[in-house]
Amino acid sequence: MTLIVKDSNGTQLSDGDSVMVIKDLKVKGTSVTLKRGTVIKNIRLTGDEDLIECNAEKVKGLVLRTEFLKKA
Repeated sequence: MTLIVKDSNGTQLSDGDSVMVIKDLKVKGTSVTLKRGTVIKNIRLTGDEDLIECNAEKVKGLVLRTEFLKKA
C-alpha cells in the first residue's frame, strides 16, 4: 500500500516539495516560533501520513503535522 500524504487543503505532498505554514507554531524545546506564511523547502515524508520532516530556519530535523501546512 502506498502512503498518500495530504496537506490541510487535501493537496497531495511528495518528497522535495515546498510547504507554507498556515498558523503560528511554537517549536517545543526551543525559543523559535514558526510564523504564519513561512515557506519550508525540501520536505521529507515519514512513515506516517500526518507527519513530515523538514529543516526550518534555525531548527534541524523538525517534524511537522500536515494539518498546519499547505503546498507552496
